[in-house]
Amino acid sequence: MKLNTKHFGEVEVEEENIIFFSEGIPAFENVKKYVIIKNPNSELPFDWLQGVDEPNLTFVIVNPFLFKENYEFDIPQATIDSLAIESQKDIFIYCIVTVPENVTETTMNLKAPIIINIKEKRGRQLVLETDEYEVKYKIFKKTAL
Repeated sequence: MKLNTKHFGEVEVEEENIIFFSEGIPAFENVKKYVIIKNPNSELPFDWLQGVDEPNLTFVIVNPFLFKENYEFDIPQATIDSLAIESQKDIFIYCIVTVPENVTETTMNLKAPIIINIKEKRGRQLVLETDEYEVKYKIFKKTAL
């Protein structure tokens, strides 16, 4: 199927790659279907979660472990059940990224990771019940010259 997107123009989407978010994403509950658009530059870690129901809706996403190696949390049983997770190898974890005008201030939301069962094509944004992680975790650390 063809998808006319705001940021990527016309994109060909295979039906089997559509990920269903039964609850949507908080603040976007009415958008249930998404696809992951991989970055054509494999050197860059950022991909996109593109709304199928709403082609103007796109989230920049990233594997959080690339920027925070000790990031860990438990997935509640209710989420495991709703996503039909049978094995840890079937899930991908992403965080939504905010890219401001000053790119060095880019942040990712560690408080609410996106959990995707890639095998079953089901996803959910999980809001963690902890104060351990930030909503705006700066991914580019300042380095001394």
